[in-house]
Amino acid sequence: MAFDDGFVDFRSDTVTRPTGEMRRAMAEAVVGDDVFRNDPTVNRLQEEAAAVLGFEAALFVPSGVMANQLSVMAQTRPGDEVICDPLAHVRNIERGASSAFSGIAYRPVGSEAGFISAAHIDGVMELAGRFQPRVRLVCWENSHNFSGGRVVPVEVMREGFAAADAHQLSKHVDGARIFNAAVALGVEAAELVAGADTVSFCFSKGLGAPVGSAVVGAADMIEEIRYLRARMGGGMRQVGILAAAASIALRDRERLAEDHELARYLASELADRQVDLVDPESVETNIVNIRAAAIARPWPQLADDFESAGIGVYPPFDARFRVVTHRDVDRADVDRLVDIVTRT
Repeated sequence: MAFDDGFVDFRSDTVTRPTGEMRRAMAEAVVGDDVFRNDPTVNRLQEEAAAVLGFEAALFVPSGVMANQLSVMAQTRPGDEVICDPLAHVRNIERGASSAFSGIAYRPVGSEAGFISAAHIDGVMELAGRFQPRVRLVCWENSHNFSGGRVVPVEVMREGFAAADAHQLSKHVDGARIFNAAVALGVEAAELVAGADTVSFCFSKGLGAPVGSAVVGAADMIEEIRYLRARMGGGMRQVGILAAAASIALRDRERLAEDHELARYLASELADRQVDLVDPESVETNIVNIRAAAIARPWPQLADDFESAGIGVYPPFDARFRVVTHRDVDRADVDRLVDIVTRT
């Protein structure tokens, strides 16, 4: 289902546009001043977000990057290190925010697809605070963007949380797409993050709201993060206009299964036409990594073909194209994409 202008956008699930229901809710939202904590629509959304993930409190923030960075800032001190996997979004894609704002460094461990194990954590902690900097926090990402939307299972998360607890480390989950992970595993999102200290998630990716993310945690943690949000200029006023759309997006989170089904269809169609383009078994959520080297035409030519067809795709990164399915694309759009990728 291309946009009204005929453009089909596979660059990210952030490109979704608000539904008619969201637009009406935004127009009719009852609002107050959120900095004074009296915007009823925001307050209700925060209660809903906390309840869905099984925490005491939540805070609405403008973006996923801010949600992650506030969580890091609240749980570290300058000079600390934070354990993460090498391809973590918080380390690679947030413009060095953690070093700039919190004065910390990341200690990547040799995990694959975000599977941080007890052994990874134990290995880092053997030297932490003696010959190497102190470690105060472990960051997980679920689902894991750079691995193609792979999902970290419940038992792996629990093992990592237990190891962090044994070393008295705080635990943050970058759950930008945590509901994708939960739907893929057939579990409640709260089960995936039980035991974390903070969890961030985005309303503006597959959930489909136009703007916003949330941080959830214990009440005192969220109070500290609210203070830090003000310090970073993230306090907003009549933001119930945005929270109204986010509430609808959160309510409809189970529809993410449709995006996963479409991604599997895309991977299957590509593999049927050319087996080395993609590994269908690696497609667990709504992200498909296509091997750039397997495509017969070079990127400049392929980019021209996409543009001529009215299809948006990011240039290759790390030898692959990332294609993301979402509410605003359908099988007909996927077929158009497949035809161009497999054209000789």
